[in-house]
Amino acid sequence: MEKYDVIIIGAGPAGIFCALELRNKASLKVLVLEKGKDLSQRVCPSRNIGQHCTQCSPCDLLFGVGGAGAFSDGKLTLTTEIGGHLGDILGRERAQELINYTDSLYLKFGAPTKIYGIEDDDIRALQQKAALAQLTLVPTPLRHLGTEKSVDVLLAIQNFIKNQVEFKTLSPAQEILVKDGKAVGVTTLDGETYYGDYIVAAPGRQGASWLQSQAKKLNLALQVNPVDLGVRVEVKSATALPLTEKLYESKCIFYSKKFDDQVRTFCMCPYGEVSTEYSDGIITVNGHSYAEKKTDNTNFALLVSKSFTHPFKDPIAYGEYIARLANLLADGVIVQRLGDLQLGRRSTPARIEKSIVKPTLEDAVPGDLSLVLPYRHLSNILEMLSALDCLAPGIASTHTLLYGVEVKFYSSKPIVNQVLETQVENLFVAGDGAGITRGLMQASAAGILVAGEILKRSNKPN
Repeated sequence: MEKYDVIIIGAGPAGIFCALELRNKASLKVLVLEKGKDLSQRVCPSRNIGQHCTQCSPCDLLFGVGGAGAFSDGKLTLTTEIGGHLGDILGRERAQELINYTDSLYLKFGAPTKIYGIEDDDIRALQQKAALAQLTLVPTPLRHLGTEKSVDVLLAIQNFIKNQVEFKTLSPAQEILVKDGKAVGVTTLDGETYYGDYIVAAPGRQGASWLQSQAKKLNLALQVNPVDLGVRVEVKSATALPLTEKLYESKCIFYSKKFDDQVRTFCMCPYGEVSTEYSDGIITVNGHSYAEKKTDNTNFALLVSKSFTHPFKDPIAYGEYIARLANLLADGVIVQRLGDLQLGRRSTPARIEKSIVKPTLEDAVPGDLSLVLPYRHLSNILEMLSALDCLAPGIASTHTLLYGVEVKFYSSKPIVNQVLETQVENLFVAGDGAGITRGLMQASAAGILVAGEILKRSNKPN
């Protein structure tokens, strides 16, 4: 029997920062279980050598040491206002202190010092313009790592802790073991059993459905969050410049006139490219920007947040259903010109060719998103594009490209206390997969928060 002080499920930002904090401040025996490969071995054929998506399982973009954050756009949001619920759980002041500390660790391991989005007269003027279009523009100070720099930073952290922390890759967790109301271990899909005093479940947003299934087995109370479902928008970078020049990423929130649903911008990627993600047989769309390599386009997601009421309790299954429908029609991701959608016709290769916006995701299949997305979602997205056009004329152009679908699988949140402990003693959850955070910074901070509580209880100083 292998016995550890702490077992961490998932080596994404939440998991790896939890391990970093434990390594820094105590002589604990720590095991990290990861479904994917080691960070140095993660290679996506479609992005690295120009092949079409080969549907690797597990997907190297989503799984492995560093998590999906390793190959994300690398935005570190330096405020409690965006990126998760830590401010609600801890209070704004305490959460901001935690974010500041987490930011200092990112800087230590190579994050750039430049900060975008510091409020000034130009940003205040853009806020006023947004208000006239019935948009709320949230100024968000952030650091931009870029996809390649994200890998460098996370690899530096892994190298720093790997002599004190044990990583087991290609070892997906199967079940969390509980005895007498206390978490005691984890079994893996390959039949291994590991025992530990503290269990930290940080499986990332692609592990949200697994964590939800474990919560049901353990009779944990779940709070059903809204489903985030929508499209990725691609425009010429010059068109999006009013939204990206000062802020890098504009966080805009809109409530539709017809349905009063919230629509928000997410993951804005200036000079970036649209990409795919593959998990559990589903291909969805995402976006990236690099620190060095630049394209002529900017892309960002428009996500409709929809809350469901009794008796519906499975928002993840709903999002997966919509994504599978898109895959069924296009054998992958659908791309459609906004003008074609407005005219009620599908896009064809010839119509896409005429667009002044050239798609950066060449695998996307021209099609009709109205056959996939519910009418309510399409109506909300079209209203939002019209509002954004007031801030950046041309966003709602005929030539604007819409890719579908984009869906975020972090829709169920176990009920936790102020240190992210569940109703099972010594079982903690952290990160996007737990529905607690929505981005790199708060996910990393959540891991540090959990580590701090374990350190208090363990009494094993360096």
